[in-house]
Amino acid sequence: MAFDRPVLRRTPGLLFWRLLGTGRGPSTTLGADLRRWALLAVWRDEQALEEFLERSPIPARWRREAVETWHVRLAPISSRGRWNGVEPFTPAPLTPAPGPVAVLTRASIRPSRLLAFYRSVPSVDRLLRGQEGCLASAGLGEWPLARQATFSLWRDAAAVGAFAYAGRAHREVIERVRAHDWYSEELFARFVPYASAGTWDGTDPLAGLGPGSPRFAPSHR
Repeated sequence: MAFDRPVLRRTPGLLFWRLLGTGRGPSTTLGADLRRWALLAVWRDEQALEEFLERSPIPARWRREAVETWHVRLAPISSRGRWNGVEPFTPAPLTPAPGPVAVLTRASIRPSRLLAFYRSVPSVDRLLRGQEGCLASAGLGEWPLARQATFSLWRDAAAVGAFAYAGRAHREVIERVRAHDWYSEELFARFVPYASAGTWDGTDPLAGLGPGSPRFAPSHR
């Protein structure tokens, strides 16, 4: 991953990117899978992405060395917050079809709140993994412990809402986050997944669900 950074910095049309480590399996608790990682990338347009996939040495190496890869294209439908001071996602004017939703959360945790944060994670993790309508999930991180993120795929927006508002454990953690100011920075974004390829733990979690084909205007952010 470290060797990819200089190449990514020089990639035309790549507006924002982060290389991310992952947790083990679907869990968002402490623990790292050193063999699995992710690239989050925001592109100027589809052409810039296609040129990267076809010409860059980075995806060529992925194809050579990876045991498994999964790739999803996402159109942002809502986003609030910042990532290292930047608003990376500009929701596009679109009319998403009913269907799967992707959710990305990211936070910089205050050092004084790390213990409280990680004590709260197991109960929310159990709720997430048992939640009806959750198709896949992964814990992500830029740094060990302090800069954490989650990525999850859901059957539909109703399933996301059921987890966010109906689950007691999740509601209690959100209340504590606000009351005790756990984060110095946070971001929450939702997306329509409109194309996917490859497998994640042996299957494509979006296969057969008909990812939406949102109509959206080209954007330079």
